[in-house]
Amino acid sequence: MQSMKAAVVSGPGVVTIAEVDRPEPGAGELRIRLEGCGVCASNLEPWAGLEWMTYPTAPGDLGHEGWGVVDAVGDGVTDFAPGDRIAALSYRSFAQYDVVRADMAVKLPSELGDRPFPGEPLGCAFNIFRRSDIRAGQTVAIIGIGFLGAVLTRLASEAGARVIAISRRQESLDLARHYGAAETIAMHHHYAIIDAVKALTGDAMCERVIEAVGKQWPLDLAGELIGFGGRLVIAGYHQDGPRQVSMQNWNWKGIDVVNAHERDPAIQIQGVREAIDAVASGRLDPEPLYTHRYPLEGLADALDATRDKPEGFVKALVTFP
Repeated sequence: MQSMKAAVVSGPGVVTIAEVDRPEPGAGELRIRLEGCGVCASNLEPWAGLEWMTYPTAPGDLGHEGWGVVDAVGDGVTDFAPGDRIAALSYRSFAQYDVVRADMAVKLPSELGDRPFPGEPLGCAFNIFRRSDIRAGQTVAIIGIGFLGAVLTRLASEAGARVIAISRRQESLDLARHYGAAETIAMHHHYAIIDAVKALTGDAMCERVIEAVGKQWPLDLAGELIGFGGRLVIAGYHQDGPRQVSMQNWNWKGIDVVNAHERDPAIQIQGVREAIDAVASGRLDPEPLYTHRYPLEGLADALDATRDKPEGFVKALVTFP
């Protein structure tokens, strides 16, 4: 059996590169020779060593934003062949090869050339957008302009909504403008942000608010910025402990609250397909968001950068030669 290199998180803040057996595709599966894999903010809690983690991880584990070329197919696979370039929803892609169910892969069209395509986070953005039910003429506040917030800014503004982007860093607010935000507010003072949104909306607040940070304060802020009868969309990935919410406020406003993380694989892959169509057609250009690239041996640095957000950082990609 041939071998490959794979990253193993052997403890909090520690990555080792192991030489392991190359996986073999089973019936209905593909093997991918990976070109790259995005680094997700959800990787940070395992990287920090939260109590629910066990170490070492399986080789390649935590990597779930991979794309590459089909290298081998298992029995019963008829829609893919070796050489097809794909985005995949697989889960051990911090490695040179991974396997994925054929129904969890999508071919990348020739219009994308050899451009990187982390399908999972792009598909996630499209699924969140669908769940948000954003319509022309609405005012939409997006709290947190990283990769996800920037893509959602483009989709909401393209749909005809007025987007108010709220984020800590000026460069993030500039990025939001690039992707279509009509207004930007620095995320520094809770009540100043509320007052600014009141002024922009004539005290009506927002028909839609998307919280894309995954922390307590942005969730509190979202509840203040949503208007009566609006929809509060939780897109941030909350995994560092319980949350408290003001049910009095939520009840009084009569709002809908949507947890926009899809778990149905068919819907997840639908989002990836929609993202491919948007990027291939030129409706969405995610290239400015891929700001930092690392080799597999640099995964620890990529995770640290995702946590620390150095100047100019939006998203890290681990790429393979």
